[in-house]
Amino acid sequence: MTAVLADYLVQEPLAFALLTAALLGFLTVGGRLSVIDWRTHRLPDRIVLPSYPAAALLLGLAAGAAGEWHRVLGMIAGGAVLWIGFGALHLLSRRGLGFGDVKLAGLLGLYLGFAGGAGLWWGPVFAVVLGGLWSLALVLAGRATPASPVAFGPFLIGGAALALAVLA
Repeated sequence: MTAVLADYLVQEPLAFALLTAALLGFLTVGGRLSVIDWRTHRLPDRIVLPSYPAAALLLGLAAGAAGEWHRVLGMIAGGAVLWIGFGALHLLSRRGLGFGDVKLAGLLGLYLGFAGGAGLWWGPVFAVVLGGLWSLALVLAGRATPASPVAFGPFLIGGAALALAVLA
């Protein structure tokens, strides 16, 4: 997303301001959800669900201001793909992935889809790698067992943030 921001800064100041606002929302909501999930293993609907229209509006307006309507389609497709994909994973193993993670994945898909198709793959991959490394470290340190629950929301957010930072 850094390349998109740089392009917008030079060529489309309004699109830059809107995308900056969307990304600040991502950081604010992502930070808050990470702390809550880390402490409680919950991702509250009162935070996640209102973030959908806010993100869609800001990202959509940024794409429109830049005349990049394909980003709106990418955003919608990205949200749907990650929501459906994580929903399927939730149905396959309800003990492993909570429905809050499904809703969060759909929200993150809006951002990743806006940035481009590669993020839809790499955001979740980065999340699994980060979460797996953390879990492995806990097991090796004797602070957890392989069956211990781990809040996945912070890793979903971190994976998406990493993908947004390095891929587009």
